[in-house]
Amino acid sequence: MNAEYVLTLSCPDRPGVVAAVSGLLAARGCNITDSQQFGDQAAQRFFMRVQFTAVLPQDELSSAFAGLIPEFGMDFKLRDLSVKPKVLILVSKFGHCLNDLLYRVRSGLLDIEIVAVASNHPDLRPLTQSYGIDYHHLPVTPETRPRQEAEILALVEHYQVELVVLARYMQVLSEDLCEKLSGRAINIHHSFLPSFKGAKPYHQAHDRGVKLIGATAHYVTSDLDEGPIIEQEVARVDHSHSPADLVAIGRDVECVALAHAVRWHAEQRVLLDGHKTIVFPR
Repeated sequence: MNAEYVLTLSCPDRPGVVAAVSGLLAARGCNITDSQQFGDQAAQRFFMRVQFTAVLPQDELSSAFAGLIPEFGMDFKLRDLSVKPKVLILVSKFGHCLNDLLYRVRSGLLDIEIVAVASNHPDLRPLTQSYGIDYHHLPVTPETRPRQEAEILALVEHYQVELVVLARYMQVLSEDLCEKLSGRAINIHHSFLPSFKGAKPYHQAHDRGVKLIGATAHYVTSDLDEGPIIEQEVARVDHSHSPADLVAIGRDVECVALAHAVRWHAEQRVLLDGHKTIVFPR
């Protein structure tokens, strides 16, 4: 029976990469169903995503692609699409993003396995457990943060988590935890033109009469809310919208931006390019 795989790779930009990859697949009887590539001229780096079917096992294909490393200086990942990525969600008290992700998974709109939810508050336990998913209450204070973050990492190891999603998790991760989750943790935050920080950002936006509100989904780094951007969503508003309206609209765009980012990461459509990302659309 044919299995479906996704190969993602990056390497120095040079002639022959596409030919080498497609030739290797053809020689092994694989059938390419989708292929996208991009050459970053500024960085002189090449990025590629290839989806294909094959009768060969994953380890044999991985060994074959490893043979291209010496010639092309290639970094690559090969994923079997039948295996759903295991996801741990971190939340605080706001449940809109968590609820949206849970619904999308149950409805078959998001092909991931949410293995557990962890929170510094107990509030969202009933919602999580209504979906039959483990909920872990991990309270945190400035003094207990190292121990609490160690518990988060223990959950990552216990559930063999591939992606951590901060679904409005209102805690700043330490530099050490950010490093350990590098490239496999996604956060969502509100973003405005202009930007408003601190308490009640939507009320600040209303006071300034903003015309656009938005949200940004990005990989987590030690630079707060400045990691490589995966997706951004915006909504137009006007003088007739109250602060409560802005909060509701903002939560909608947060849900959409985060869901897109998680989906594209799960489908191996996001490749890191320094401090930015290459996102191959569907």
